[in-house]
Amino acid sequence: MRIWLKYLIAMVIGAASAVFLPPESAGAQALLDFVVELVMRFGRYTLLPVLFFSIATACFKLRDEKLMLKTGVWTFGTILVSSFALMLLGLLSALIIRLPRIPITIEKVSEVPVFNWHSLLTKIFPYSGFEALIDGAYLLPCFVFAGLAGAGAASDKASSKPTVTLFDSLSQTCYIVMSFFTEILTVGMIAVMTRWTLNFMTVMKSGVYNYLILMLTADLLLVAFVIYPLVLRFLCHDLHPYRVLYASITPFLVAFFSGDTNLTLALNLRHGKESLGIHRRVNAVSYPLFSIFGRGGAALVQAVCFVLILRSYSSLGISATDVFWIAGMSFVLSFALGDIPCGGPFFAITTMCIIYGRRFEAGYLLLKDAAPIICAFAAGIDALTAMFGSYIVAVKTKMITHQDIHKFI
Repeated sequence: MRIWLKYLIAMVIGAASAVFLPPESAGAQALLDFVVELVMRFGRYTLLPVLFFSIATACFKLRDEKLMLKTGVWTFGTILVSSFALMLLGLLSALIIRLPRIPITIEKVSEVPVFNWHSLLTKIFPYSGFEALIDGAYLLPCFVFAGLAGAGAASDKASSKPTVTLFDSLSQTCYIVMSFFTEILTVGMIAVMTRWTLNFMTVMKSGVYNYLILMLTADLLLVAFVIYPLVLRFLCHDLHPYRVLYASITPFLVAFFSGDTNLTLALNLRHGKESLGIHRRVNAVSYPLFSIFGRGGAALVQAVCFVLILRSYSSLGISATDVFWIAGMSFVLSFALGDIPCGGPFFAITTMCIIYGRRFEAGYLLLKDAAPIICAFAAGIDALTAMFGSYIVAVKTKMITHQDIHKFI
């Protein structure tokens, strides 16, 4: 049975289970939250070992073959262009289509975490390199440590040959274990889907966010079925671009209903290698970078939501200065969400409200109840971006062996 079908069946069961869960039972909700937390931990459990050994091996091979610069340019170039394009799509859709105002809340501003660039940068280089292998949320320190280890080994291949051989073997072993975990994760997605369905029913029942959800749905469909396939058609001359969309089903489902980009990364790695045929040296580098930096879906959601917040507070038009400010902040903050794999877009919206000021500091509270749904759209688009973007990188670096669609997992 195809892995996407297993996940789809689990999610259908989860959605049906939400109907039978006692709606006002605090005990049942607490138990469900506990189970979901275990599922998230289980899904991320093997990620860091796989990343460290795979990235180190990949960087060794890329440097040895003099492909590191080309791979890096295509990867970061794709991330930058996709993030800007998605931000622009969200901004234009919110400016052109005027969504109904959200009623102003009387809830007071609670203490919110403050975004700290200093902390984000210092975490990349902890006092010990081994600390980089501890944080399961922020993957960039692990990536940097593994990349330096792999690239450094390529400078003296004779001395490092035993180490590289060991890392390559451990990479393949950890990948096998990770693949097993992604199969078992299917069962856990029942609980994840149950909680998401409960949140969704609550949001839809209020009727306040229906038009916002419709707009985000339209943007998602436009990106998935029109924009990304057209990009592959003209940039990669791919006659069958929807094959990549087919390979993206499982990562998209997991990302959308969990809202967790790190949880999705394991499935991205599997489908990139086993379905699309992306070679391991590119697969192990591009997908983590997209997971850390390629958060264009978050930029899209941030732009749409902040325009909605401004229009909910004021009937006056949005000035050109505000439009450029929203575009710049949405774009820049999307690159600062690497250590927030779950809930990052809402944190960025909160940060935008605080920075904007002018008595809009509490604006994020208008969207507080819909935060899980908003983040779901962002994570879903980010999963698609990672799949299509990594495919582009693989094609442009000629690091891909195309698979027949019947061989897709």
